[in-house]
Amino acid sequence: MIIGLLTLEIYIPYSHSLKEKRKTLNKIKDRLKNKYNIAFAELAYLNKWQRSKIGMVTLNAQKGMIEKIFHKIIREVEENIEGEILQKEILYF
Repeated sequence: MIIGLLTLEIYIPYSHSLKEKRKTLNKIKDRLKNKYNIAFAELAYLNKWQRSKIGMVTLNAQKGMIEKIFHKIIREVEENIEGEILQKEILYF
């Protein structure tokens, strides 16, 4: 069994409070959790209004499947977030 970890550092320029940031992240989280079998968490910049680092984890027997899911997630976040992805990283365990 292979575990995949995707981390995304996100800049949300239109967020003017932690409440707005959480609302944006919750929309992304709900959408991705419903569509893909992932666990989701905010990892860093918890008290910053316009920045966040989120992590998503999934597991599968095939590394290729995990990679395919993560690339779909990255594309979906890029299309649906009111901001931009500053950094992305995929790790396997």
